[in-house]
Amino acid sequence: PGISVDLLHEIQQKSERKEPYVFSVVGVNGVGKSTNLSKLAFWLLQNNFNVLIVACDTFRSGAVEQLRVHVENLAQLTDESHVRGSRNKRGKSGNDHVELFEAGYGGSDLVTKIAKQAIKYAKDQSFDVVLMDTAGRRHNDPTLMSPLKSFAEQANPDKIIMVGEALVGTDSVQQAKNFNNAFGRVRNIDFFIVSKCDTVGQMLGAMVNMVYATGIPILFVGVGQTYTDLRTLSVNWAVNT
Repeated sequence: PGISVDLLHEIQQKSERKEPYVFSVVGVNGVGKSTNLSKLAFWLLQNNFNVLIVACDTFRSGAVEQLRVHVENLAQLTDESHVRGSRNKRGKSGNDHVELFEAGYGGSDLVTKIAKQAIKYAKDQSFDVVLMDTAGRRHNDPTLMSPLKSFAEQANPDKIIMVGEALVGTDSVQQAKNFNNAFGRVRNIDFFIVSKCDTVGQMLGAMVNMVYATGIPILFVGVGQTYTDLRTLSVNWAVNT
């Protein structure tokens, strides 16, 4: 890939300008978007950033509740005295370090509305990072893919992350291409997280193909079920393997 990414440095720079750094997470149904978003949140919390997690999957039943459970877990990890189900000083799920922004379920119009409101809220409340979850969608269904372009234009995230999964093998290349093209000519996916790498050996073939076909780097790999099971991808490790 033609770009290197130093995320922590970029987030820090934006934070100094009193603006939140916005991530949007996309991918096919069931790849582990919410789970990897939560792992990313844990990594950011460990680096002393305050994180607003935004429930922009307004389609799948239980999506908002799933994120709420993750926020409760993360709140307990950052503060042992946190009582599950309690509200923070702003009346939201979470604590001072991590919080859930939610507005229920609805159509694609609601998604963009939530995203814009959440970014404004994050700026007003001095959050360093906004992590936006989105609904899973089949990469070969144009009707489901088309709202991504307007979402990216309206929400204008700093980074769009696609979660791919190691299990799908060669289909991951088509998924990556279709998602990348869905954002139109002016926007692309910024990097991949490849999940479930603990399930099928190293899956380096699929990873090389994804990067080769799109020119987009893989920054993280998911290697398990807990919040610490997110690894930065080492190019040297991949080449040596």
